[in-house]
Amino acid sequence: MADASATTFPPYPYAETPAEVNGYEIPDQDALRSRFGGFGDHHVDLARRLGVLYVKLDAEESIAVMPVDGNTQPLGLMHGGAYCVLGESLGSFAANAHALPERMALGVDLNATHTGSASSGFVTGVCRAIHLGGSLAVHEIVITDARGRRCSTVRITNMLRPVRGAR
Repeated sequence: MADASATTFPPYPYAETPAEVNGYEIPDQDALRSRFGGFGDHHVDLARRLGVLYVKLDAEESIAVMPVDGNTQPLGLMHGGAYCVLGESLGSFAANAHALPERMALGVDLNATHTGSASSGFVTGVCRAIHLGGSLAVHEIVITDARGRRCSTVRITNMLRPVRGAR
C-alpha cells in the first residue's frame, strides 16, 4: 500500500489558494480538516485533484467550491462526475462531522440530477442535512454556478458504523 504522505501531486492545483471564491472566504484547508482527527487525510485525494476547496464542514451544513476549468466533459461543460465528487466529498465530511469519533460514515447511496451546466468559473456546493440519525445520515447537496443558477442536486446516504476501538 502506498504511503499517503509520499504523494507527488500538489495539495491543490493552485499555485496559491485563492482567498475568496463566489463570495466565500476560503479558510486554511489543513486547519479546517484537522478537527476530523485524521479522517479525510486520504479520502480528499480525488477532491484535491479536482481543486475542491472547503469553506465550512459541519454536520448540518457544509460548503465547498470547485473550479470548472479542468473538470469538464468534451463539450466544455462541467462533467457530471465532477458534480458527484463534490457532492460525495461534502456529504461524507458532513456525515462524519455527525458520526465521529465513536462512529464513521460509509456511503451506501449516491444519486444526482443535473439540471443545468457550468462552463467557467467555480461551482459552489451547499450540503444540508436531511436526516441525522444513529445509523444513517442523509444529506442533499445543491450545486450552483457562479451566478447562483442550480446545476445539480446530489443526495447521499451514509451508513454510520462503530469505529473499531472506540468506546
